[in-house]
Amino acid sequence: MHRRLIAPGAFAASLLLAIPASAADYSPGAPGIGDPYYPAYGNGGYDVSHYDLRLKYQPATDKLEGTATLLARTTQDLSRFNLDFLLDVSEVRVNGAKATFAGSGEHELEITPKSPLPKGTDVTVVVRYSGVPSSKQAYGFTSWHRTPDGGVAANEPEGAWWWFPSNDHPLDKATYDVSVLVPDGSQAISNGTLQSTSSRVGWTRFNWRSNKPQATYLATLAVGRFDVTTGRTESGIPVVNAYSKDLGDNYDAARASIERTGEIADWLAEYFGPYPYNALGGYVPNTDTGYALETQTRPFYSPRQFANGTNVSVVVHELAHQWYGDLVSVAGWKDIWINEGFARYAQWLWSEHENEGTAQEIADYVYASHPADDPFWTVKPGDPGPENQFHLAVYDRGALALQALRNRIGDEDFFAILKGWPAKYAYGNATVGDFVAYAEQVSGESLGALFETWLNRASKPGGVASPGVGVVKEPKSWKGIAATDSVHERGEGHGHRRD
Repeated sequence: MHRRLIAPGAFAASLLLAIPASAADYSPGAPGIGDPYYPAYGNGGYDVSHYDLRLKYQPATDKLEGTATLLARTTQDLSRFNLDFLLDVSEVRVNGAKATFAGSGEHELEITPKSPLPKGTDVTVVVRYSGVPSSKQAYGFTSWHRTPDGGVAANEPEGAWWWFPSNDHPLDKATYDVSVLVPDGSQAISNGTLQSTSSRVGWTRFNWRSNKPQATYLATLAVGRFDVTTGRTESGIPVVNAYSKDLGDNYDAARASIERTGEIADWLAEYFGPYPYNALGGYVPNTDTGYALETQTRPFYSPRQFANGTNVSVVVHELAHQWYGDLVSVAGWKDIWINEGFARYAQWLWSEHENEGTAQEIADYVYASHPADDPFWTVKPGDPGPENQFHLAVYDRGALALQALRNRIGDEDFFAILKGWPAKYAYGNATVGDFVAYAEQVSGESLGALFETWLNRASKPGGVASPGVGVVKEPKSWKGIAATDSVHERGEGHGHRRD
């Protein structure tokens, strides 16, 4: 019989290898994803890849019942994790086993699984819930729009909490299946493609699918009575548009604008590259809010956008976001210029296309319209702060920055950047700094000073005006572009899209 002598250090090491991590090695996921503008938004410790939402909604009472199944993967050894959610939860299961749960803070659902979850584990989370979305508030507001014939979920930077539990930040994009049961005579509109409908004993189920990564705030749900039109773009993308039957005098103007969606998307593809999704459209519920929102593949429009007649410019703006904001999403909410400056500039390009004023003429007019002491110039598009996230300066001064870039590097490089950028970061996230670096790479020029001047200084820069410009004439397209400004008017204090 032979005895092996094992050194004490080696013996301890072998024990460590043999024993799995103890519960003490696991820790809760952070209650926020780390965005300085909105510290409590999103969560840490996991990444969602897919949401399966099976819902039942009663328009008469605004009652929503749901079962949400989330497919996720842990990014740390996880003892507990949060979801962003407001409705009443009856049961949570993690990997099939019942989990304990509790509400905390303004909008957090804390979930403790039966067993801790090691880093790199695939996790299935099932949440059963119900409630009346319009009765729920967080931070003093609601993102759920109650309508005479139903309800609508559409808001930025937060909208998901009122209808499904989520990791609510653009950094965690996922695919979606949204199945909604509504009474016969009502329709459910969501993102992506309508996979099927079926009716039984007075209820109809609508099954929608979004097969490309989508930020949570870009997920939408609208239940009501709609006139629905269908078609295809010239490039073959199926288009589904929906108009509330109660739009009154705004009905025809809304249709005359949004029915041009396919044409506009094909035109934008010439500048931004191929349309990145397999579905397209827009919808106008009978809400009393004033803004529009680039909900992925199917933008939300307020009836007020069409109160003065057709408004094609707002359709251009929201469709431009399908590339700038949806395909490439912000890494943090301070990067909002990546969304709004480019969508605004798309409106200027449409003006050129319609021979109603060049982008340079619009830039001259915007620049001249704001004297040096105008507070407009104190808002920094590169980091506006949450209180100014949707300030008009983020849009108009943000677009001026792009015109300054175009003048500096020339059309060839400028339009190469507009098309190359969405391709480089497709279905992901990026920062303003990433864009500056990309523009420098494509143009071969040092552009830091230009972007610092236009995006990060709280003062009026030297002009982008054309040489010899004196009195600046209002471009023909200006009234139409300015008519979309109500899209950007927000409430005080919080910065989210509300009136």
